Amino acid sequence: MDNQELLLKAIRQKLEKSVSLIEEIAERLSISYDAAHRRVSQKSKFSIEETITLCRHYSISMDALFSDGKKVIVEKTAEIRSMADMEAYFRHSAENISSFLNVPDAKMYYSAKDIPLFHTIGGTLLSKFKLYVWLNLLSGTQNQDTFENFTINNALLEHSTKLKAVYENVEVNEVWNDTTINSSLQQIYYFFQSGLLSLTNAQLLCADLKTILQTAEDRCSKEGSRFHLYYNELLILNNNVLLSAPQKQSLFVPYTMLGYFITNDAATCGNALDFFKHQVKNSKSLNQSGTRDRKLFFNKAHQKIDFYIQKINSELDLGF
Repeated sequence: MDNQELLLKAIRQKLEKSVSLIEEIAERLSISYDAAHRRVSQKSKFSIEETITLCRHYSISMDALFSDGKKVIVEKTAEIRSMADMEAYFRHSAENISSFLNVPDAKMYYSAKDIPLFHTIGGTLLSKFKLYVWLNLLSGTQNQDTFENFTINNALLEHSTKLKAVYENVEVNEVWNDTTINSSLQQIYYFFQSGLLSLTNAQLLCADLKTILQTAEDRCSKEGSRFHLYYNELLILNNNVLLSAPQKQSLFVPYTMLGYFITNDAATCGNALDFFKHQVKNSKSLNQSGTRDRKLFFNKAHQKIDFYIQKINSELDLGF
């Protein structure tokens, strides 16, 4: 079976039996009935643009159709070098996951090497600081401007809010470990030491981290919560994100700090789902744990934040 026949077969499977395949192709490609007939009868070939148009419209994975299973076609997020790039990144990310909004049985799985960005967006001081850090690390140039002089535009906030809306409307399964909050703490400490972050804001950012921990604890201790938090002591987490619903799945695999490869390939997403479930099986559910075990995990994280607060305050006392 050649590639065109494979594509036509996949489209037929998406249509009701009463629907004419020729008329459907003509409508989707904005071509005449005769031109569509030639393509369906394979007297002429689909162009690359036509193939992409059809695959997008019918949600057909080109990976599954045109590869032997050893290769996966992925989408790549754009590189970030400026505030405009950051805005485009959040807009595109919101578009990518918005199709899961209000989808019954949609679930998110997050292997949280760092605090998931969904916890740090929403107009807080920490959300602003994270943008500041990301732009410093991704712009390719050393920014000497202080955090206090850093500003963000409303459009970026709007797109990040859309991201959070999806997060808050699906069942969330996050796997954390003892190092998940480390990078955020180290970023606060680094920029404070560099003189780019004031003492007051460093303290407020640590307070924001404590608020995130308290919110997570409250959510996973609430009966019937759709937020499930797991503590894994064994695996090194990697910030992989999987969105899974009965009819579709999307896997986001990081390759830089904010850069992700994105695939909808069913086999790949299925393998990722199996691995996430394996992680969950070998983790401690903080939802189902008793109060003591849950408090042990969160108290350890709060103590780590307190340690960094003491380091910051002690350096100020020593005149550093």
